[in-house]
Amino acid sequence: MILTSDHGEQLGDHWLTEKLGWFDQSYHVPLIVRDPRVESNATRGTVIDDRFTENVDVMPTILEWIGAGVPVQCDGASLLDVVHGEAPPSWRTAAHWEWDFRDPTGRLTQEMFGIGIDECSLAVLRDEHGKYVHFTGMPPLFYDLDDDPHELVDRADDPAYASRVLEYAQRLLSLRMRSAERTLTGALVTPQGVIEARRPGRSRVVKPDVPAAS
Repeated sequence: MILTSDHGEQLGDHWLTEKLGWFDQSYHVPLIVRDPRVESNATRGTVIDDRFTENVDVMPTILEWIGAGVPVQCDGASLLDVVHGEAPPSWRTAAHWEWDFRDPTGRLTQEMFGIGIDECSLAVLRDEHGKYVHFTGMPPLFYDLDDDPHELVDRADDPAYASRVLEYAQRLLSLRMRSAERTLTGALVTPQGVIEARRPGRSRVVKPDVPAAS
């Protein structure tokens, strides 16, 4: 069983309502994973608060659970090692999310900020110590979560934080490049069919539906 949510709610936090913006309240959601098998009894009720998970982890968790292969294009990772009390070989050190806030009918958002419709988006990289918010058409934001856990003071223009802002921006760029559209990556077309990579390091051949032309 997996129980989670697609978003949270502001409920007055940061003087906002509904789900919007870049604050944790709109994106920090519950995630409960229960393995009904008896071998998981030892870890039942365990609360894990020292690892960053994302909704993209749900699909690979289910696929590994049922013994199916995880596509190489999948951005997420299975949570079963964590559920069973084992340390995964590697894990993300930050959470990432994006929000598209364009208004294609009323144009309220574009007119409010003075930006074009394709500039109405933001991307966030948030780790244990800081949060970097990158806007397509506006200046970025940076919060020092060690000194400012409630995200009240933007440090993006503070010269003392220039190196940290650059570091987070570069990390976010690398993450987005790794997560770019890659539907056909990891696949090789051969006379025998399409060879698809599978993690970790396994491959499979997908036979064509019709015989190859002679």
